[in-house]
Amino acid sequence: MTLEKFPFHAGELEAQRRAEVGDVASWAGSFIRDHMPDQHRDFFAALPFLVVAGGDGERWPWVTIIEGPAGFVSSPDPHRLSVMAELQPQDPLAGAFLPGSAIGILGIELATRRRNRLNGLIRAVGDGFAIDVRQSFGNCPQYIHERAWRRIERGRVAKARISHRLDLDQQARIAAADTFFIGSGHSAGGDRSSDGYDASHRGGPRGFVRVADDGKRLRIPDYAGNKYFNTIGNLVGDPRVGLLFVDFETGGLLHIAGRARVDWAPKDSHDPNALRMIEVAVEKVIDRPAALALRWSEDRAELQPLKVIDKVAESDRITSFHLASPDGAALPPFEAGQHLPIELRVPGQPDLIRRTYSFSGSSRAGTYRLSVKREDRGIASTFLHSEVEIGDMIEARPPAGDFTLPGGQGAIVLVSAGVGATPMLSLLHTAAADQPGRCIWFIHGTRDGRSHTFGAEVDALIGKHANIKRKVFYSTPCKTDIPGIDFDATGRVAAEDLLALGAGADAHYMLCGPARFLADIRAGLETGGVSPSHIHFETFGPSA
Repeated sequence: MTLEKFPFHAGELEAQRRAEVGDVASWAGSFIRDHMPDQHRDFFAALPFLVVAGGDGERWPWVTIIEGPAGFVSSPDPHRLSVMAELQPQDPLAGAFLPGSAIGILGIELATRRRNRLNGLIRAVGDGFAIDVRQSFGNCPQYIHERAWRRIERGRVAKARISHRLDLDQQARIAAADTFFIGSGHSAGGDRSSDGYDASHRGGPRGFVRVADDGKRLRIPDYAGNKYFNTIGNLVGDPRVGLLFVDFETGGLLHIAGRARVDWAPKDSHDPNALRMIEVAVEKVIDRPAALALRWSEDRAELQPLKVIDKVAESDRITSFHLASPDGAALPPFEAGQHLPIELRVPGQPDLIRRTYSFSGSSRAGTYRLSVKREDRGIASTFLHSEVEIGDMIEARPPAGDFTLPGGQGAIVLVSAGVGATPMLSLLHTAAADQPGRCIWFIHGTRDGRSHTFGAEVDALIGKHANIKRKVFYSTPCKTDIPGIDFDATGRVAAEDLLALGAGADAHYMLCGPARFLADIRAGLETGGVSPSHIHFETFGPSA
């Protein structure tokens, strides 16, 4: 990979080193593309707004929202995004989108908690602008709070209020916020793809951002994320930062510019879940009441209570929770491969804990099964494993996600590692029931028999369906593990193993597991001639 196309700049690499997350650059490049996949293009084109980061006349980073009618965003080709809208004159980035200027874009769908990011360079087109994409990648839904949007008729735009500190009303809004957006930038010259601006989402429990020094300083907890450290990496080289707090009920925008300092080992953190703390010294505030025609609301009506009717330990760290309607009626259907957003009231936590877990059971069961791995620092997984018992209630939103079986008659190769087996099992049940003539491979990698989940269930399906085959890998089998029965091969799943199956040119490969596992498999499949459109993946955990 050339220096110009290397996905990370020196600040991001330094942040990754300080955070001790390993050699992220060795695998993350597989997820950071120089173009948008079709799924991202369709996603951006369906959005009513974009979160945008850029630089003003002094190249100070600001972040804002640009909105427009249906179709105001389009993608003529995978390397370009067109935006037919303009910013209001009071916006801090008004007039900043000149040809050749760098820009960062975050597309986020709050109702479904999907988000994708890109950065690139501006080119002028008609009544708006286009972006020549230099980097494009997805993000996990963690910390996104669901909200449904609506559009109102825009009234008279109120005059912006400008100051150099946060007043009491602004402090109160920040204290009540569970979401904000952050913009940062980096430029090393030389036309590198890692240069430019980045727009990012931050979420947490209400009040997770604290105001200090009478409105002159903000303290922002930094949680586990995708390990790229785009924002903090930018701040390592340039402490200037832009923040945006949205008043979702009134459409107001509160822009803040300041200088940031990263505390890598906070001793007086107000949030025990924070791995780091970003402290921002406020330098300028632009308060724009009712700046948007969009409004958002938390749709609590979608929440459905579910009763835990069984709790089953599947392995040394994975437990399944069987959920049913309290009145015994069949639950709403889901598509195999989808996930269920749930909300938990955890003692000691100031706000609801929101998580999404893949369905691991049959989509025809009329009940739901979620199989959850207990994480050492996981608030939700620890609570579920330790406190939730049969008879307890859990609140959930409707099933979501598009990691579902592709059409066609080509073979399906289901590939997973660890707890990544959960959506694969649901997919296997559906494929076995609905596509008996289609060749299905179930490939799974785990440590040993103690960590191997659902082995008997998979073998039972194979015994009933001649079109299903399996290959299970144990990286470090125990003395009691039986080759050929418990597992089929020693080592880790590699792309070469999948190519050796001879699944055919029309085969679709569905991958789920840790980010590095996915990156290695995907890169190996593409090198082996598999079309990127036939490689589908779902990741899990904070590094998603």
